[in-house]
Amino acid sequence: MSGIAEFRSVVFDCPDPRALADFYSRLLGWPVTYADDDWVVVSDGGSPRRLAFQLAADFRAPTWPDPERPQQIHLDLTVDDLDTAEKQAVEIGAVKHDHQPSEDDDFRVFLDPAGHPFCLCRD
Repeated sequence: MSGIAEFRSVVFDCPDPRALADFYSRLLGWPVTYADDDWVVVSDGGSPRRLAFQLAADFRAPTWPDPERPQQIHLDLTVDDLDTAEKQAVEIGAVKHDHQPSEDDDFRVFLDPAGHPFCLCRD
């Protein structure tokens, strides 16, 4: 089935696009492929695997699970070993969230340096 459009990017509003792009570059192993003051992209070179980070001067980080400022969007990222990936993610700036809803430890919730939730998941 052919769609109306082709997926291009997931874009994150954030207060410091370069810093957040650097974090995801290290987390995913994707290089920064474009950067200016207000817009930075990381990509593995393939489509649609591309994340972009856009300056939002009035950015307010999500406070999930509090509905006052919900998560808005989050990424689920597959890892081979949750314990190793958790250690490495925290070393580069992730924060393990206090709220861990997985009952069987199939995934763990973290916050990126701008406060966006993301999950490291077992496949």
